[in-house]
Amino acid sequence: MASPERKASVARKTKETEIAVSVDLDGKGASEISTGVGFFDHMLDQLARHSLIDMKIEAKGDLHIDDHHTVEDTGIAIGQALARALGERRGITRYASIDLAMDETLTKAAVDVSGRPFLVWNVAFSAPKIGTFDTELVREFFQALAQNAGITLHVMNHYGANNHHIAETCFKAVARALRAAIEPDPRQEGAIPSTKGTLNG
Repeated sequence: MASPERKASVARKTKETEIAVSVDLDGKGASEISTGVGFFDHMLDQLARHSLIDMKIEAKGDLHIDDHHTVEDTGIAIGQALARALGERRGITRYASIDLAMDETLTKAAVDVSGRPFLVWNVAFSAPKIGTFDTELVREFFQALAQNAGITLHVMNHYGANNHHIAETCFKAVARALRAAIEPDPRQEGAIPSTKGTLNG
């Protein structure tokens, strides 16, 4: 059940991972993150900082196999926590998009906090890894996040040369779009921003 303070916690345990996530949608972007995957921790810190969503994330996974289960299941848990914290999604702005620049890279993110999960992903990496991190896992994370948060998410990298920058602009752009979309709209306080009267799918 959603908290009126727009906070929520999720604990998820499988044979592959054990994850605990807490979010505060009206925070200041503070984060405490430990997944055992250094680059992923850095990206999640960017997600929290630029969305202004306070996040506590602790994940333990089967990293002796690879990072896939930990990254995907963390996306699932964060998405579930966001959905719970949003509740009926009353009074939110709902839609937002941004073109975000970082050095030579430009990435667009557009979000509809619709209750209907969908991901459109138009991002290509020129290498399979950033350090030891599989670049294909960036998409896997956002797929899991969108599916479980109940949001429509479009991410497009316009251009870029550095794979670290491409990944980081994805996280930062989604963060900034999400920040704007979940912001309360003072002109429709308490109203569900849909002619259907619901944002639950």
